[in-house]
Amino acid sequence: MSVTGTPAVVSVSISSSLNSFRALKRYARGLTIAEFKCKLELVVGSPASCMDLELYTSEDKFVMKLDSDESLLGSYPIDDGCRIHVIDRSGATIGEYEDVSRVEKFKLPDSEYEKRTDTARSFMKRSKLGQYNKEEMQKKEAEHEQKLVEEKALAETISVGARCEVRSSGQPSKRGTVMYVGLTEFKPGYWIGIKYDEPLGKHDGSVSGKQYFECQPKYGAFVKPQYVTVGDFPEDDYGLDDEM
Repeated sequence: MSVTGTPAVVSVSISSSLNSFRALKRYARGLTIAEFKCKLELVVGSPASCMDLELYTSEDKFVMKLDSDESLLGSYPIDDGCRIHVIDRSGATIGEYEDVSRVEKFKLPDSEYEKRTDTARSFMKRSKLGQYNKEEMQKKEAEHEQKLVEEKALAETISVGARCEVRSSGQPSKRGTVMYVGLTEFKPGYWIGIKYDEPLGKHDGSVSGKQYFECQPKYGAFVKPQYVTVGDFPEDDYGLDDEM
């Protein structure tokens, strides 16, 4: 506890000539400026020996330089909310300590990774999980093939040009015309391309730059065959074009 009643620690904002960010930190007033600079190394990345420190008020008005390494931090007029600006004299460039793309990354060859026993891959192998569970993978592959066969059978009952109604859980039914039946590049399985009677879709018949069919923007959609019912459905009028 301080004898004068001044708090033993102070909360200050730290900025740097090398970085665009600011950090709010708490420091003991009993630190010497030299000790304080060493702690700032972890915040701004500059070497302590290459730092000049400037003190600013909470309103960003310059107060003074903290230029005596032997002086205590608390000997300067530093209050909560003040800003201490670190000027780097090491010759580093602005943003040098922010650009992680310039950091050399450690890469372990797959052959070496395979030999290790303390990795996620080795654990999955020992526990026969995921792709290392042959029976489970075969079962999933069989289920996928069966689903694909069922989707194909449903899709073959739907013809391009047919009127249809789309019914999916939690959504109102929508009517439109079948414009596309088959496989797509954006997702696996069989899909039905629909041109809705009103702008209740998501696109103009193109997905990820590929045009599967043509319609007005927001009239097109792709749905799974199990949600499509073909029939003599009259064109729906949702009243979207009515004048108010």
